[in-house]
Amino acid sequence: MSLRIAEIFGPTIQGEGALIGEPTVFVRTGGCDYRCSWCDSLHAVESRYRDTWAAMSDDAVWDEVLRLSGGQPLTVSLSGGNPAIQDFGPVIARGRAAGYRFACETQGSVARPWFSDLDTLVLSPKPPSSGETVDWETFAACVRAGSGARQTVMKIVIFDDTDYAWAKDAHARHPELPLYLQPGNPEVDPETPVDPQALADRLGWLVERTMADAWFTPRILPQLHVLIWGNKRGV
Repeated sequence: MSLRIAEIFGPTIQGEGALIGEPTVFVRTGGCDYRCSWCDSLHAVESRYRDTWAAMSDDAVWDEVLRLSGGQPLTVSLSGGNPAIQDFGPVIARGRAAGYRFACETQGSVARPWFSDLDTLVLSPKPPSSGETVDWETFAACVRAGSGARQTVMKIVIFDDTDYAWAKDAHARHPELPLYLQPGNPEVDPETPVDPQALADRLGWLVERTMADAWFTPRILPQLHVLIWGNKRGV
């Protein structure tokens, strides 16, 4: 069975969430069951890009990770699209045996047994600004599926007051999950330069909002890769 791969790249640093700053090789999958309004990875989501995706065997994916990392164990991040719609169990098993660490970021819409084999499972439910609706029963199934992972965390992108209130409700549903919040980047066109000051202002707004509410649970982080590389595809 082959895996649909949009791109494999790195090593570079993880730009957001619980592993921010960590050297990482990214395996970005093709295909997604969501169509978020502010998606910055449409090349890995929409079927019109299918002809750019590669059908790769488990061995081929792993060989490319080895080549990029020079055989030095580091973190491999499964992203997308939604990597949970494919079976990465064999790749994870092979990599873990070689000393590599594995992370996966998914919206929590599909539960997979291999979640428990991860070092880090990042569940990123999409707030109202995305245009999607979270199925919280399925999300809870994803939490259970990842019970064997070294850590499972929740990460939410915040664009406005509605998203912020929604994030509080999401945390109340799963207070056991460490929570990471980050301001969203409204500009998703790779050809459009990012305004660093605008991103800093959005981050400042989010910090001030949580502090004013004395909501000290979440960690507030920037999208580091956007600040460094802008909307460059593949980062």
